[in-house]
Formats: sequence, structure tokens, C-alpha cells
Amino acid sequence: MLTNSLAMSNDFSVSVETTDNRGFTPEEVAERCVNKIIGISNNAHPAIKEQAHAYRKEMEKIIAIYMRQAIKSDRTTVYNAIKDSGNPKLAEYIRRM
Repeated sequence: MLTNSLAMSNDFSVSVETTDNRGFTPEEVAERCVNKIIGISNNAHPAIKEQAHAYRKEMEKIIAIYMRQAIKSDRTTVYNAIKDSGNPKLAEYIRRM
């Protein structure tokens, strides 16, 4: 029998972010994504910290661009599925979103 142990950090935390009557924008999701992926130490040298913050901002922009492309692609898929099901007017509403 094999037994593997898993050590977890005591720094575990959960956060909740919400919006009011809308979904999250690609920029908001990109910021959340980058905050999870790129950590910047408070103890880092100021020059390193500045460079890391600049890198984080660039990554937010790039992720948001690809998210917008994914959203457009998904809308195209939904548009085609609705149009193919015989609802061209509804499909057009989806396309214009």
C-alpha cells in the first residue's frame, strides 16, 4: 500500500468578488488571473518589484485581449447553433451583443 502525504500552507485564504447586474469584464477577469499567477514579494528589491508590477500589467493586457477573442469566438459558435436551429432573428441579437 502506498501512502502519500500532502502538506498545505497555513496561508490559505478565500476571496469572493461580485458584480451588480452584469458579468465580469475581460479586464477584471484578467486582473484576477494575473493576481493568482504572479506574486510579488513585499521584501523584494524595489527595482525588482517595479519590474514585476510592470510585467503584471502587461500580462493583464495580453490575457484580456485573448479573453475578448475567446468571447467573440464563443458568440460565433452560439450564433451559428441558434441560426441552424431555425431562429435567425434570435441569432442576430446574439451576434450584435
